[in-house]
Amino acid sequence: MSNDDQTPTIDATDTPASPSRRTVVRATAVTGVGVAGLGLAACGGSSGSGSSGSASGGGSAGGTTVAKADVPVGGGKILSDAKVVVTQPTAGSFKAFSAVCTHAGCTVGSIESGAIVCPCHQSHFSIKDGSVESGPAPAPLPAKTVTAEGSSLKIS
Repeated sequence: MSNDDQTPTIDATDTPASPSRRTVVRATAVTGVGVAGLGLAACGGSSGSGSSGSASGGGSAGGTTVAKADVPVGGGKILSDAKVVVTQPTAGSFKAFSAVCTHAGCTVGSIESGAIVCPCHQSHFSIKDGSVESGPAPAPLPAKTVTAEGSSLKIS
C-alpha cells in the first residue's frame, strides 16, 4: 500500500501485549476479595470441651448474648457465628474479644490452659486481656464490651 492510501495498516507492534503477571495478580486479588471470605471460614476449627457454639441476638440494640453458665471459670466459650470469644478468667469476671485471629484472619478454635488458641498457625492469646502469648499474631484480639443482664451476658 502507498502512503497516499488512507487505509490504516496493522503492524504486529500495534497489537496489545498480553497482560503482565503483576496485572493478572492484581486483578485476581481485587476480584478474589469476596471469595477470600469463603476460605477464611475454613480456617476456623471446631474444638472439644464445648468452647464453640452459636450466639443469639439480643435486644433491639443488637449484640450477642450468652448464658453466664456456659462460660467456665478459667476458660471461655467461642461463639463462632458471631465471631466472638467470651472468657471468665476468674469467678465472676467476664471478658469478650473478637474471635478473629490478628495474624491471618482465621477464627480461633479452642481455649486451652488459660489461652485462646488459633488453629491455623497456633497463635495463643490471653483469656484475661486478649494479648498475644505466643505465635505469629502481631496484635492482641480486639476487646468487646460485656454487660451482665441477669443470668446472661450481652456482648457488643
